[in-house]
Parts: sequence; structure tokens; C-alpha cells
Amino acid sequence: MDKVAVVILNWNGCEMLQRFLPNVVRLTEEDGGVVWVADNGSTDASVGMLRRDFPSVRLIVLEHNYGFAEGYNRALAQVEAEYVVLLNSDVEVTEHWLRPLVAYMDEHPGVAACQSKLRSWRERDRFEYAGAAGGFIDRYGYPFCRGRLMGNVEQDRGQYDTVLPVFWASGAALFIRRADYMEAGGLDSRFFAHMEEIDLCWRLRARGRGVVCIPGSVVCHVGAATLKRENPHKTFLNFRNNLLMLYKNLPARELASVMRVRACLDYVAALQFLLTGQWKNAQAVLRARREFHELKPLYAAVRTENLRLTVVEDIPERCRFSLLWQFFVRGRKEFSQLYSGGRRDVGIMK
Repeated sequence: MDKVAVVILNWNGCEMLQRFLPNVVRLTEEDGGVVWVADNGSTDASVGMLRRDFPSVRLIVLEHNYGFAEGYNRALAQVEAEYVVLLNSDVEVTEHWLRPLVAYMDEHPGVAACQSKLRSWRERDRFEYAGAAGGFIDRYGYPFCRGRLMGNVEQDRGQYDTVLPVFWASGAALFIRRADYMEAGGLDSRFFAHMEEIDLCWRLRARGRGVVCIPGSVVCHVGAATLKRENPHKTFLNFRNNLLMLYKNLPARELASVMRVRACLDYVAALQFLLTGQWKNAQAVLRARREFHELKPLYAAVRTENLRLTVVEDIPERCRFSLLWQFFVRGRKEFSQLYSGGRRDVGIMK
């Protein structure tokens, strides 16, 4: 069995693979890892190119596009390794990127997953939107990061270079024990894409397993390579999956109150899209809420099972405040402005 397997899920990304895969293969193999590419039913030249140009890369060919979640579930079922890395095809890794991750995980068996520090590929001195220096979530399900609140992305000045427990690790570069991944049930395939890594990390944290960011490992992410951030389908998936995630994982005492507030906030978001001329995004929010209610009965048993397996109900990295209030009303635009200096209980506000 391999120690570390880096698994890239590809869908019609031949050009992206040609640009970034040589760097990933060289630096991963230097650190003792192996590289897999799972092709998610591509119709471009990806598979032929991989067979011709990357003979050391292990190839999994899936018959059609299963989406990010189920694509990875099917791929990791075929990979035998102690640790697996879910790595986006548009990520550039840096020298010895795996070593800090492996060393930390070897020394901390209670930690299930971690992530590198993510910088922007386009602006190397800035964090990257999708993960920055580790992810958190507010009371109402809004995710944010060390280095990114809402759309405000900070410059990396070394201010978040400490190893820190986080609520979620970015799916752009998710390093996880394969045994934990499989035991937790992997990614929720009904999500298709978006929010699935946060949902998985929520399950891991609730079951007493740790998630951390290790900034000594650095990768650079292009971001939004498949769906642009303003894409209405992406808006739909983000809103729908976020609601499903809340329903699946919220403690019983919070479910009704949180979901009432979220309904109000979602309708405000739809109105804001409408007033700014983004009517397709407004429709996407309303559609997401409709489909959430249609899918909710199918998740009743999943919710029951998640609550049964919960051993940590009050997860410290699930913050007790409203991110929207802090950002838009109190004007707190950077992560460091949210918390008392040095507090490890990140649910406590200044």
C-alpha cells in the first residue's frame, strides 16, 4: 500500500492537465507520493494525452461525469494508500509540499484531514478564495476562511502561518486519511459539486476527529476553472447544498431557529440579485430552496444517523456569530478582526 496518493479528478481538462500536471508529478514523486488521475467521462483528448505523456501517472477511467463528489468516491474506492490528497487539476504545488502534511498527520493520529495554505495562482502574494489558510463556518452556514471573508481576499503577509484547527479543509487540496474518508461515507454524491468537503469535514469533526490547516505546505490555485463564481448553476448548487448540509448536521436544538433565519437571508439574497440585474442568479436561489424541500425527506435517515454518531455537538470552529452581520454591519473585513488575539475558541467574539 502506498503512503500518499495524490488523486486529481479530471473532466475535459486536457489543457489544464498539460499545464499543471508535470509540476505535480515531479514534486509529488520527490516527496515519495504517487499521482493518480481519475477521468470523469471526458470527451476531450485528456485520456489519450495522459497515456501518451504521463506514463508514471496511474489512470482511472470513469464511464461518465459523476460530478466532483461521486467521482472522487468512485476513484478513492480503487486507490490503496494510507493518505489520499484530493487535488484540483488547476493547482500548482510547491517544493516539498507534502512533507509538512505527512509529518503532522503521522504525529497526530486524532487528526483526520488537513489542507495546505492556498495562495492565488494569478496573484501569488494573496490568498485564494476557495480555501486560503483554513475554513470556518458561521451559525447560519456561511463559510469563510483565514484570509478570506465573503469576497474580500487578503494579502498573505505571514499573518496566518500557524497550524490551527479549522472547521473545514478545502476540496482544492484536501489531505485526508483514506480510512477516515471511507468510514465517514465519503463525499455526499447527491451534492454533485460544491459544499461537499465542508459537509464531510462537519461529519468528521462531529465524530471527534480533527481538521487542521498546515501553512508550511503551500499550493497555488487558479480557482473557478470549471464554473465561474457568478454562474447561476454554481449559485444553485451552493445554496441548495448548503441547506442540505445544515439539515444533515445541525444539532436538534438549533435546527428550527437556524433554518428560519436562513430562509429570510436566502430571500434577501434573491432580492439583492434581482435588484442588481442578476435575475438568473435570483431564480437559482429560489430553485435551490424548492429542491432542498423536495430532497429533505430523503435525508431524514441520514440526519438521524449523523446525530447518532455525534460525540462533539458544540464544535469550536463552528462559530456562533453571523458572518453577514460582522462583515456588512460591523465592517469587519479580515479574519483577524473577528476574534480576540490568540483565542483558540474561535466561537468567542471580541
